[in-house]
Amino acid sequence: MAIHLKTPEELEIMREAGRINARAHAAMREAIRPGVSTAELDAIAARVIAEAGGKPAFLGYPPGSPHPYPATINASINHELVHGIPRPDRILQEGDIISLDCGTIYNGFVADSAWTYAVGEVSPAVRRLLEVTEQALWIGIKASQAGRDSSEISKAIQRYVEEQGYSVVREYTGHGVGRHMHEEPQIPNWWPRRAAAYGWRSVILKPGMTFALEPMVNAGRPETRVLDDHWTVVTRDGSLCAHFEHTIAVTENGPIVLTAP
Repeated sequence: MAIHLKTPEELEIMREAGRINARAHAAMREAIRPGVSTAELDAIAARVIAEAGGKPAFLGYPPGSPHPYPATINASINHELVHGIPRPDRILQEGDIISLDCGTIYNGFVADSAWTYAVGEVSPAVRRLLEVTEQALWIGIKASQAGRDSSEISKAIQRYVEEQGYSVVREYTGHGVGRHMHEEPQIPNWWPRRAAAYGWRSVILKPGMTFALEPMVNAGRPETRVLDDHWTVVTRDGSLCAHFEHTIAVTENGPIVLTAP
């Protein structure tokens, strides 16, 4: 798939999609507390998106799949990395962490962002995992400069995370986003010497490129597995993990965070 450079008009549509996504996150964040179910958080996001004239990007994705995603958000608790399916019986407990990933379609364009939140009080070690993962996202955003090679983003994220004593998930990557949820280019959170063996290619960043950066960081080893529901990804060793994501645009004056509030 070719990389589609967005026009200023298209970027403004994506910015509005991003604002809606940010409002959904803000509403969910306000509701997070012990005793709340992930299904309740899903309903909140669905309401905010619908009231703003958007559509959930994840619901029914991907088209034609034998196991389309059944909810508006991903709600992943503790050792669940991503794609956790909201359920009424998934109740938040004091000390949990929950990663909420949400996507909005507005006027034909997609915005995608994720954040990992603490439920009540968490230990200093858990708090540090969240802080490091969020910082990795901002390091990746800062590296997203026109004229640079996209692999520099991957290398910057990996270097920082591993210096902090954590591991970077290998199987899941950042990705282009625009008219479709997943477009080119792929932006991994690490960069192996033989990247081509993974099907990855680096590109020179150009104004008008839009992609979702999403560091996924494990407190333990990097390996993951998918549960029998066909969606929920967990750490293979049961360690805690965190996930932070923003949709950004490359411009001549530096990156713009389209999913910022």
